[in-house]
Amino acid sequence: MALRGALEPPVHGDSLTAVQAILGHDFARPELLREALTHRSAARSRGAGSNERLEFVGDRVLGLLIAEWLAERFPREQEGELGRRLAHLVSQPVLAGIAEAVGLPALLSVAPGESRAGVRRRATVLADAMEAAIGALFLDGGLDGARRFVRGAWQGVMTGQETPPKDAKTALQEWAQARGFDLPSYRVAERRGPPHAPEFEVQVSVADTIGTGTAGSKRAAEQRAATDLLGRLG
Repeated sequence: MALRGALEPPVHGDSLTAVQAILGHDFARPELLREALTHRSAARSRGAGSNERLEFVGDRVLGLLIAEWLAERFPREQEGELGRRLAHLVSQPVLAGIAEAVGLPALLSVAPGESRAGVRRRATVLADAMEAAIGALFLDGGLDGARRFVRGAWQGVMTGQETPPKDAKTALQEWAQARGFDLPSYRVAERRGPPHAPEFEVQVSVADTIGTGTAGSKRAAEQRAATDLLGRLG
């Protein structure tokens, strides 16, 4: 299902209706959904806004709702254990996997060239779109609407966490050492944004495989990169 004229090839049906069904909410402001589904490549070609602003909102909303849920489910756990659970549940691989599971890739509006390059299947793009959709849902339906969607979509991965996951960087280092590989190598691939609100893109490599993570600090970006690489390494 697609935004008019945005997808190649076109998919039958109304994408706004489809994504409202996915999110379980009828939007009073459908323009928020259009923005949430617009990749920056399509925004440039159409002179419209991309989903990056809503991604910013959705990232914070998701973190709050997952933290609230974890505090309810694990009343005896302390900050360190809850923090590791949270980091996993809001990680790029989990976000991308949920986006795939709910059918978000086909609804994304991207430029034709990016579409042919397979941008809709990139984990970074899917994770960003998932956060943007949550941001749009929050702005239109409030925390209750966002909470209903998050608790439904994340139910499987939440209940599958029997014990707190290890810190991603520690887990990746242990994985490499157990197999005789060199220690993970981290590097800042790109730094974006103004000095007061930087964004770091970090890459980590082990065994000729690369993981990528983006965050507002190098430390957080390294954790996301390690999580991404662990997912790629299985």
